Amino acid sequence: MIRKSGQMYTYNDYLSWDDGKRSELIHGIFYNMTPAPSRKHQEIVGELFAEFRNYLRDKECRAYVAPFDVRLPIGDEQDEDIHNVVQPDIVVVCDKSKLDDKGCKGSPDLIVEVLSPTTAKKDRNEKRKLYEQVGVKEYWIVDPLHETIEILTSVHGKYGHAEIYSKEDQVKVSLFEDLSIDLQTVFKEV
Repeated sequence: MIRKSGQMYTYNDYLSWDDGKRSELIHGIFYNMTPAPSRKHQEIVGELFAEFRNYLRDKECRAYVAPFDVRLPIGDEQDEDIHNVVQPDIVVVCDKSKLDDKGCKGSPDLIVEVLSPTTAKKDRNEKRKLYEQVGVKEYWIVDPLHETIEILTSVHGKYGHAEIYSKEDQVKVSLFEDLSIDLQTVFKEV
């Protein structure tokens, strides 16, 4: 199926695309996720995912790595009518009722997006606004080029100013009292 710019799509349309290409919908607008991410991007995703996965091993929350569909309804949309389907690099979900065989329906507690040249603008703008709108508690924007992580935390439903961490820092994950991540490990030379 050829996707047309300016046309609105739903999760039902998304499920019908069988061309093997990864894509996302934000407010019904189609976004192609090709080309494949760089090796450095994948190394960073792998290191962060390992930190979350290991920490959550015997806990209620779960971490997932892309490709993993996150359906973000606005209001009480039926599954097939949802206009927001994203595949963040990493998601942490603490409410198991949001999980099903298709992925996650509803806001994850934490989302991590690792920037690439083709997604940086979308991750910083469209996705940031969407994640704030649907109530994602913590949104991490990881910049591999500058080796920084911007963390946006929701306070009363709004993201304040980003806290910015660099390679030399330890990041305290606000969702979990006893989890800190050493960014030297995340941004190690690959």
